[in-house]
This record gives sequence, C-alpha cells and structure tokens, in this order.
Amino acid sequence: MSGRPATGFDAAAAGRHCPVMDRAEEGTFTDFDAARITVRLGAVAANFKTAQRLAGPAVVGAVVKADAYGTGMVPVARSLLDAGCDTFFAARLEEGIALRPLAPKARIFVLDGAQPDMVSALIVHNLTPVLNSIADIAAWSAAARETGTKLDAAIHIDTGMNRLGLPAAELAILAGEHTKRLERLRVVLWMSHLACSDDPEARMNRDQLNRFKTVLAMLPPAPASLSSSGGIMLGKEYAFDMVRPGLGLYGGNPQPAKANPFSTVVRVTSRILQLRRAEKGETVGYGATFKTKRRSLLATAGLGYADGFLRALSNSGAVAVNGVRAPIVGRVSMDLVTFDVTDVPGTLAAGNEVELVGDTITLEEIATAANTISYEILTLLSHRAQRRYEGAP
Repeated sequence: MSGRPATGFDAAAAGRHCPVMDRAEEGTFTDFDAARITVRLGAVAANFKTAQRLAGPAVVGAVVKADAYGTGMVPVARSLLDAGCDTFFAARLEEGIALRPLAPKARIFVLDGAQPDMVSALIVHNLTPVLNSIADIAAWSAAARETGTKLDAAIHIDTGMNRLGLPAAELAILAGEHTKRLERLRVVLWMSHLACSDDPEARMNRDQLNRFKTVLAMLPPAPASLSSSGGIMLGKEYAFDMVRPGLGLYGGNPQPAKANPFSTVVRVTSRILQLRRAEKGETVGYGATFKTKRRSLLATAGLGYADGFLRALSNSGAVAVNGVRAPIVGRVSMDLVTFDVTDVPGTLAAGNEVELVGDTITLEEIATAANTISYEILTLLSHRAQRRYEGAP
C-alpha cells in the first residue's frame, strides 16, 4: 500500500495531468478571466495624434513613467514609436534604462535628476536628466568634465509648485552665472510644471505662465516646455516648444469640467460569479454596511482591491452590466465586489461581463466615487488581472 489515506488527494500527481495547472505554469488563462484589463493601443496612438493637433507645432513628448500609468510601458512605447513619437519622459532611472532598448534613437528624459549614483548609468544608457537644482547641475557638469564632452540636460524651473525644480534663490544664481555653470552642458530643454492645469479658471495657470516667460528671458535660449495634458487644453500659448502629455495619452480627462478630447484606452472588466435574491432588510458584505431597501437581485464579480479596485468604492459608484449602471453595494473585498442589478434589463447569468472602468464607467466617474483622481485609479491596477492588448504593433 502507498500509505496515503483512501480519500486523500495527490496534488503532485493531479498537477501532472491537470490542464488548468498546466496553463497556470505557462501564465495563460484563456477559458475564464475573472478580471481583465484591456488596453487599446490604437487609442493610445490616436491620443498622441490628438495631442499633436491641439498643441502643434510643439513637439509631443510622451510621459511613460509608472509603467505607462499602469497600462504597460513596453507595448505602449512601441505603439507610440509607430505613431511617430521620438521623445519620452520617465521618472525613475530604471524606467529610462528599460525604455532605451525599445527606443534606441529616441530622446529619453529622466525626471529624477542626476543624483551622484545615477550619473554613470545616465551616460551609459544615453539618458537625458532633468536637473532640478544647482547641485544637480554641478554633478552633471562634473561628469561632463570627467568624460571630456558636453552633456545634454533639461533644467527644471520651479514656477510655483514648490516640489522639484530650481527655486527662486537658485534660479537667481543660475541666471547670474549661467555662462560658467552651464559651460560643460548643452541645455536641450527648459521646463516647468503647472499646478492647476485641471482647472482652466485657476488664476495659478496664468501666474505660472507669466513667471515662466520671465524666467526664460533671463536664461540662454533653448526649447521650453510647461504643459502636460491639462496644459495642452489651456491653449497654444501654454504649449511653447514641447508638451508632455501623460493622462491624456491613456484616455483620462485632464480637465474634467470639459468634454474629454481623448479616446478611452483602458477597460477593466470582470465576470459575474454568482447571482442571488436578497429580501428587504438584508445586509451585504463585511461589516454589514449596506442594507437592502427592497427585494433585490445582487451580483458578485471576481475583482477586488487586490486587483486595484479601491476599497474606498464600497457603497459608492457603480459598475456597468449590459451597458446599464448598477450601484456597488457593501464593502469591496480583496477579490470580490457586489452590486445591485435589480434594475438591469435583459438576461443575467453567471459569466456575464461587468465593466468597472471603460466606455460606460469613465475613469473620472470611478475616481470621483472613490474620492481620488484618475491617475491613482490607473496606476493602482494590479497585474493579477489578466491583460489584453488590442492593436499591438
């Protein structure tokens, strides 16, 4: 005898002959995706063209930091390259390094600057740092002296964010000593960043525009950039020589009070795992935070906060079933979300698709329901959800 209990389960033996486990080892699940993120690469390319139209003749440099806002830097960058993009912005050094083999001829800016332990890798991978301080400028100039060459650089001027960029005191030093301090550098871009470009009525936009113009008059001539996606929508006065869209490329609305000129890129979908009737007065989910006000038909789908669907959406916002909104009820849990489909017409069954973000439920709608911003919704999308790329080059 083998010594195994007669009712035991030999996982190792079963795994050798189990097609589901075989697919798991291969990393593919084609029969049933409980949660899926679909990225429309054709829409990314179309949004790049929209940015060109709105900002032209300014160059459009694509911001692909944070894994292209959670959509996948590699396929997105390839689509942008095919669309004619030749300038990219990354935040981290490692993002720029990962991007370089995909775009060997492109200009790749690294927003984190030129910290001393970054300098060697920036040079080896032909990355252009965005210098944020006098110390950054000195470190990059020292590297230029050591290599006996002039090195390209972008220089970030703070016009009111009080985040990164040269503050007023350091700007005054640079303006007075730019011949000396920049003699080893080739400035390829002066840049700043708008604090309130999501609100076209904000006075801060005009204040920063005027400050940036004043600063540029104090410095040697070079191309200039002020605007990301929201700034593009403020008009061509804000475009200067280059714009840096991020959110717009990925289908978000940079100015939610206006119609979105950009096409939907990301769809987050799930499947109904179970339908059930609940009588009036019954509770739903952890903590019993929701109580039905009528006899209801409830559906539970296989997606939760482990997939990036925020717990803050508990009892807030909606999903779409058959193109009809269905309110989220109860707490969002790690792997599941429940919603009320009582008023959804048509036949409903386990396996039906549920849209959590996409054509019916916009990024802005779900972000508002979660009391956050669309950027966070995108960048928190988990890689547990199966990803599908439409229109991959």
